Amino acid sequence: MNKFTITVVDTTGIQDYVFSSNRLSENIGASYLVSQATNEWVKKALKDLGKEPNQKIHIPTCQSLHEVHICNDDVTAEIIYTGGGNAVLIFANFQCAKRFTEILSKQVLQDAPGLNIVVAHYQDFEFGQGNFKEKLNYILEKELAKKKRERIASVPLLGLGVTATCQSNQLPAVDTSEGYSRRDEEDTYLISRETKAKLKVVSHANERLIKEFGEVFNEEIYDFPYRTDYLGRSEGDSSYVAIVYADGNGMGNRFQNCGKDKSDEEAIIDMRQLSADVEKAGISALRKVVEIVSNSIENGEVIGTIAKFSLKKSKNGKFYFPFRPLVFGGDDVIFVCDGRLGLELAAIYLREFENQKVSDHEKLTARAGVCIVKTHYPFARAYQIVEDLYKEAKNFIREERERLKETLEEPQKYYCSTLDWHFAASGLIGSLGEIRQREYQVAPGNLIMRPIRLKDHDTDDEQWRNWSNFINVVEHFNGQFDDVEGNEQWKERRNKVIALREVIREGSNRTKQFTSTYGIKTLPPLSQLDNLENSGWFDNRCVYFDAIEALDFYIGLKGNKNE
Repeated sequence: MNKFTITVVDTTGIQDYVFSSNRLSENIGASYLVSQATNEWVKKALKDLGKEPNQKIHIPTCQSLHEVHICNDDVTAEIIYTGGGNAVLIFANFQCAKRFTEILSKQVLQDAPGLNIVVAHYQDFEFGQGNFKEKLNYILEKELAKKKRERIASVPLLGLGVTATCQSNQLPAVDTSEGYSRRDEEDTYLISRETKAKLKVVSHANERLIKEFGEVFNEEIYDFPYRTDYLGRSEGDSSYVAIVYADGNGMGNRFQNCGKDKSDEEAIIDMRQLSADVEKAGISALRKVVEIVSNSIENGEVIGTIAKFSLKKSKNGKFYFPFRPLVFGGDDVIFVCDGRLGLELAAIYLREFENQKVSDHEKLTARAGVCIVKTHYPFARAYQIVEDLYKEAKNFIREERERLKETLEEPQKYYCSTLDWHFAASGLIGSLGEIRQREYQVAPGNLIMRPIRLKDHDTDDEQWRNWSNFINVVEHFNGQFDDVEGNEQWKERRNKVIALREVIREGSNRTKQFTSTYGIKTLPPLSQLDNLENSGWFDNRCVYFDAIEALDFYIGLKGNKNE
């Protein structure tokens, strides 16, 4: 029986690598290098291996996903799948796996300095015994985690007394940014070898975006921006950027179960198909976001049902698009956009991701965190808050699972798309938990309804903390329903809405006094809560504070027809 080697390639320290700089162009280049390391460079390393004597490799394409060649006598290496930030391969022997690792490591060291990859091998795998999934899961859960724990962190020489430092990461400077960044985008500054590598691939990152989204993105009219200043910032009006991180729910378990109790060949085919489908689902959902934003732009203005704003223009006469994906190609996605679009685009992405179909026939859901900060706020700090928000959205799924366990056939398998966000109008001091305890916990209870569910549950109508209710309240306060009896009082009365935000902090009795004094018949209605009247509170949670806080960060995109 031939003995094979299973190899898994993964990356580590990605957040620090991508978001260590406040310059968007460097974030763009870094995220592109990360995607290359576990995708195109893996394929290139395998092709280079195939050029050596007695080496024949197989790289599956969209047309050959169902073909497994490693059992053929003349095939020495094959990709199982690449995607989601890692790659899985199988080799005829450990020497081939080791040689592949050498080739890939060399390219990462040369072309992506500062990026760390981790490679784990499982030797002596007997193909055809039906335990491929078992061995792969062992590598992912045990060997890869062990490798990451035992990895000796590199300690770069931080320079000598006569060296200058990079303005982005404080490593020794080796060059200036002149010639590597667009002149209309950045002033010249000192850069390290790591920063230089990131800036060199920014144009390639843009080419990748245009290739993926060309059907819905008109490159004759728009440019994807290289600076946060160009995402839609309006002088004297709005200077915020939104960072959005979304990730598929339960995808790790789904990949672990994919191909379970099947032959090794069938398991490989199932994993390839699921990986390809999930990658396509994420890109399709992002493509829909780009399409909706494009359809909402007229003559250089983003048009919404509530508000509009003008786009920045580049020196070549094109408009800067107010949205840019940074990380994509799997079930996890990171994008940046104008702060006024962050909440809506996050919800659109979650909705469109749910609409995609994959090979295991289970419904796709995801959770997302959105942090809206001042344009020049440190990306690394903002991204940390995004990750905390993402975790809160994940915890809310557990709460929903527990709340609905009596009505669900398999509560442990229940997932729903969830969303959490934070507005950092004056910066961020402390962790998300500390901020919320300090700013949103008052004597009557919790001021916020978030995290929220994207949709109402099919069999449950008691959860009022959902996207449709949140937007319903935002639109009422913005005067979108002035023809509805009892709600005409909000149109063009923003001062009263802002005053309500302060009053509502004092509880339901004080809120009732306020609405009575100003002749407000009722606060915006919620279908699940028919006894709100003028109290503004339900179950120790404020129903309206989130919507009032979000009034300047939701414009109701014209192109979003399926809200």
